[in-house]
Amino acid sequence: MKLIKNKLSNDAGLFVFRLLAAIALLKAHGLPKILNFQDTLLHIPDPLGLGTTFSTYFAIFTNILCSIMVALGLFTRAAAFFIFSLTLSGLLLVHFNDSYKIQDVPIIYSIVFGFITYLGAGRYSLDFIIKHCNHEV
Repeated sequence: MKLIKNKLSNDAGLFVFRLLAAIALLKAHGLPKILNFQDTLLHIPDPLGLGTTFSTYFAIFTNILCSIMVALGLFTRAAAFFIFSLTLSGLLLVHFNDSYKIQDVPIIYSIVFGFITYLGAGRYSLDFIIKHCNHEV
């Protein structure tokens, strides 16, 4: 019984962690990018040489759509991996020579979404519901 209670507590903690991280990213980075789209087009770097338009849309996709998917627990590992790849590339390719004060945000987001990529969504997620509905059919 204690093991089940501990597992549920871990899943509840993961749910809150996942939800708050996704909301923070969406609010601080996603919504401003879409609400100020023209400004975003001018300021998003293109570290991989794929074009500013692609880089902008990828940043918007990860910061908005992937954040929402992580919050809902839908395709969580894939969505968190996209966010992780964006934040880690931002750290290593865009902010590598910047001060730690500037590197701090992409480091933290990379750790958080790397952790979510590794752990998955947990019990309180659409991923869990979909997985268990498919097993019962």
